[in-house]
Amino acid sequence: MNVSPVPNNRKTKARKIRQDAAQLAFSRPHPDHRNNDEENDYPFIANYSKGLRHDDFGEVIQADYQKLLTAVSSGNPADFDAIPLGGTRGLISPQAGMTYDLEGPDAQAVVSRKSSAGKNISILPAPRIDSPENSAEMAELYWMALLRDVNFTDFATNTDVAKAANSLTLQFTDFKGPKDPTSGDVTHATLFRGVYPGDLDGPYISQFLLRDIPYGSLKISQRQTTVVAGIDYMTDYHSWLAVQRGADRRGQERYDEDITGQPNTRYIRNMRDLARYVHVDQLYEAYLNATLILLGMNAAPDPGNPYSGSLNQEGFAVFGGPHLLSLLTEVATRALKAVWFQKWFVHRRLRPEAFGGRIHNRKTGAKNYPIDPEILNSSVLDDVFDKYGTYLLPQAFPEGSPTHPAYGAGHATVAGACVTILKAWFKEDEPIPDDPMVPNAHGTSLNPPDVPGASPLTVGGELNKLAANIAIGRNMAGVHWRTDYTESLKLGEAVAIGILEEQAKTYNEDMSFTITKFDGTLTTISNP
Repeated sequence: MNVSPVPNNRKTKARKIRQDAAQLAFSRPHPDHRNNDEENDYPFIANYSKGLRHDDFGEVIQADYQKLLTAVSSGNPADFDAIPLGGTRGLISPQAGMTYDLEGPDAQAVVSRKSSAGKNISILPAPRIDSPENSAEMAELYWMALLRDVNFTDFATNTDVAKAANSLTLQFTDFKGPKDPTSGDVTHATLFRGVYPGDLDGPYISQFLLRDIPYGSLKISQRQTTVVAGIDYMTDYHSWLAVQRGADRRGQERYDEDITGQPNTRYIRNMRDLARYVHVDQLYEAYLNATLILLGMNAAPDPGNPYSGSLNQEGFAVFGGPHLLSLLTEVATRALKAVWFQKWFVHRRLRPEAFGGRIHNRKTGAKNYPIDPEILNSSVLDDVFDKYGTYLLPQAFPEGSPTHPAYGAGHATVAGACVTILKAWFKEDEPIPDDPMVPNAHGTSLNPPDVPGASPLTVGGELNKLAANIAIGRNMAGVHWRTDYTESLKLGEAVAIGILEEQAKTYNEDMSFTITKFDGTLTTISNP
């Protein structure tokens, strides 16, 4: 007997589902896009301009910046082509934020939270260069640069780490990084860490960046090619200015090699190693690896997965590995479009390397910029000058930042999006099996930490930590700010939730996903 499972109204119902998903997207509130107004208050010095033509002070040629503003105002592709460049590096995807998507929130309509005034927003206005918060963020970046080669396992005993923690505690009134809950101080245990649940638990590096990756019939070690310690870039004014003008210094790293000239491979030990990882990774790579690790250890699915308790069915094409792996790539590309709109069309925040040039020119008396005094009077600048002879921010990458604005961050937005998918998929409070591990001093093996954690690490906590490691790893390279991390994770989270909500309408199974958001609240997505 030929029995077709397809109902006669299948085509009509398929269209209805697409219409319902489109209506859901259409009904979401449109955010109020606001920047910090520096572009009006301090034109041509407080916003991103890398890659355009600059004068000898590193200030953009005003007519060229106006052409950038014309392009983002008109949206005309010809206007983007008319922006003059100062060197050989092109501007990266300035039109991406104008793209439309057929799934998830529109790139220009992602709402991650409400402002203090109750308005729907994508991300908050960035801290201004005349604010104490911006000073604190810049100080953290200087300290990261000075401490790049200190292993995370040595933070408890390193005197320079203690000096950095004291500086951020005592010299800056608006530092938003994590602090000890009892003393309210920045300590070696909170320094340079993330601010979301799980970020302060256990070793600094997430277990998902250390464990072997089961990749089909292969097992891949997470020992990576590293770069030579102690080499920083753009610490002299000539090279700094050349890079601001678009000089392409990519590919000039010195790799860590053995006596035969072969690259050494090491587990991530310190900030230089982590910066190396996020210099060459594909943006969803760490979450692909985490997914394969979780699937390989048979991590418990979210209880709302329709097949988590089924006696006669298993997930595969839906609610199984292939479904999850495809979701990671879907959400990553949509997250990028959302944050690229924020970068080019709303905030145009300058990169930390450019602000380091402003600080250098102010400290040397070459220019008088409206910079908040807390960073100008801080001890970290004395340490930077003593080591390098300038006040420029030492960069881990020869070329410094990419040629697109800082805020929000692409790595961080993709991190928030992909981690949200994984927190929806897996049981977040499930303990990570086996004891946590940390690299030895040379990064050649993994060992138990000297001081065990108070409680087992969880899937959800280590996923949040993974997102923090990747996002803050870009800060450790000198190319992003702390708020680029904190705000962008929430932007990516909103993109992922939007996609999950729309896809929920397509399933035949009754399902639900419960997610612990970065702010600690729970949200449930279901289709009954």
